[in-house]
Amino acid sequence: MADPSSYRPSPGQIPESPGVYRFRDEHRRVIYVGKAKSLRQRLSSYFQDVANLHPRTATMVTTAASVEWTVVGTEVEALQLEYTWIKEFDPRFNVKYRDDKSYPFLAVTMNEEFPRVQVMRGAKKKGVRYFGPYGHAWAIRETVDLLLRVFPVRTCSAGVFKRSAQIGRPCLLGYIGKCAAPCVGRISAEDHRDLAEDFCDFVAGRTGTYLRRLEQRMHEAAEEMEYERAGRLRDDIGALRRAMEKQAVVLTDATDADLIALAEDELEAAVQIFHVRGGRVRGQRGWVTDKVEALSSADLVEHALQQLYGEERGEAVPREVLVPALPEPVEPVAEWLTGRRGARVSLRVPRRGDKRALMETVERNAQQSLALHKTKRASDLTTRSRALEEIAEALDLASAPLRIECFDVSHFQGDDVVASMVVFEDGLARKSEYRRFQIKSFAGQDDVRAMHEVVGRRFRRYLAERRETGEWAVPEEDDEPPETGSRGVDGRPKRFAYPPQLVVVDGGQPQVAAARRALDELGIDDVAVCGLAKRLEEVWVPGDDDPVVLPRSSEGLYLLQRVRDEAHRFAIRYQRGKRSKALKEGPLDAVPGLGEARKQALVKHFGSVRKLRAATVEQICEVPGIGRKTAETVAAALAGSSRPVPAVNTTTGEIIDDDER
Repeated sequence: MADPSSYRPSPGQIPESPGVYRFRDEHRRVIYVGKAKSLRQRLSSYFQDVANLHPRTATMVTTAASVEWTVVGTEVEALQLEYTWIKEFDPRFNVKYRDDKSYPFLAVTMNEEFPRVQVMRGAKKKGVRYFGPYGHAWAIRETVDLLLRVFPVRTCSAGVFKRSAQIGRPCLLGYIGKCAAPCVGRISAEDHRDLAEDFCDFVAGRTGTYLRRLEQRMHEAAEEMEYERAGRLRDDIGALRRAMEKQAVVLTDATDADLIALAEDELEAAVQIFHVRGGRVRGQRGWVTDKVEALSSADLVEHALQQLYGEERGEAVPREVLVPALPEPVEPVAEWLTGRRGARVSLRVPRRGDKRALMETVERNAQQSLALHKTKRASDLTTRSRALEEIAEALDLASAPLRIECFDVSHFQGDDVVASMVVFEDGLARKSEYRRFQIKSFAGQDDVRAMHEVVGRRFRRYLAERRETGEWAVPEEDDEPPETGSRGVDGRPKRFAYPPQLVVVDGGQPQVAAARRALDELGIDDVAVCGLAKRLEEVWVPGDDDPVVLPRSSEGLYLLQRVRDEAHRFAIRYQRGKRSKALKEGPLDAVPGLGEARKQALVKHFGSVRKLRAATVEQICEVPGIGRKTAETVAAALAGSSRPVPAVNTTTGEIIDDDER
């Protein structure tokens, strides 16, 4: 690991002009490429105290052994040179957008004598017209099947084409009219190429002119009483319209635009792109990247634009590019895009109207893409193993905690206190082992006391089962089974089979101390305890005045967060279920003649049973369907009930949480 000061250039050596710089390691491999408006200011930011740098930037500057730069005339030239060097050297620390899947394109091989229409994936080839990308290959094939009726372009492979030419007989598509059969000379090479050009124009969105031309020819055939030809043209027009309907109209002004949206966290970012041509969504694609350094949304957008349009020219670059944030500065990027297209390109952030609404749809797709990527990441064995090793190292454990149990407490204004226990084995959730608890020994907002009780109950059950040498221990009546797989073959709850290597509690130092005290009281000293505090994501261990701070990029911290969040979700779900049940079994159930519809009307009108209890008979009569006699009965029934009742959202009818009030 190199010391950045060992290769730091003196400030006088670095020019203040725009340029591109490269960091190299001890083997002279390029590990990072960047551009700057002022090379002196940008490079100086790397050679500060390593502790002040982003963790991955710090790793980069300590891995590097030298830095060099190239001066250019303008920021646009810097942008172009940066992209060229990134493609050439493939530096390990640069942002790399990885496709979240392989997207198929509709391709027309205009570089062949007889152009062919087909589905293509992977790198683009010179001389081939591409349309898309599409979400699924079958969507391309359905569209092509409809268009071949009007544009019978060749779709067969080179082997089939050659064999048909040798035997002088076309394939099936040639017989049914979905191929012009250039293999047997039914159409010349020039006419077939014109047919392929018309196909490309139609797919590219220039549909209106061609449809009007077909309609005119249909009317002319009808006037000349050539009804069979007019019928065929009518069917061709119908096929083209059906093909057009497969692409949803999203922008009514026939806009050509690409919409780029981001979803990001501290470690990763997902990018989604919608390709809109002629006001219709013609394709969609997505990328996921690790954040190598502290990148803003504007920086991510700039990298996405480079990757998206770095090898594109002409009409492949649309007239309008809509983004969530503009690069800083925006002028060089806009000028670079204009140079790629050969005409002006508008780069802007949509603020209102249809384009803003479509951008929100793209953003939702980006969020789902990031969530899916995290799910795949959590299921990766190598990543899970590294996470467990990092936790063991941070907490000074003898071995990796293969079984982790996490506890969380939830209540509603001090009432209906419950707790959850979730289990992760080898970094994966084991839902059949989940447990939930009711706290009946006290009421109130005392999370520390509740945590002590729940951890003690869980491990008392474990000790009791050990003493009984495999026989079922009698469960406490208020221990609840998990949400799935809760019972064994004989119908009784599964045992608390064996202890975890690590107990995680949702909270800070007080909750950790309570959990440790519960274990000490039972004589259990071979189970580690830690807590994860939400505010700063600090890891607390018993007896330490200072928390353990794991790097934000740590896989161990990511696993602890998932465990904590799952325990919180499970506890909240149990708590809300109990409150919903309490509402259904509330004091209104005791009112004779009051059905479900009128109970809901009362709660919706007043917002909660508590407010209903404070209402007068006259105010209750204002509710539609409630007469005076019923109102008096309701008021009398509620006057005799003092049990606290949850508040309800007056719009949705849902129960309101404490933190939503």
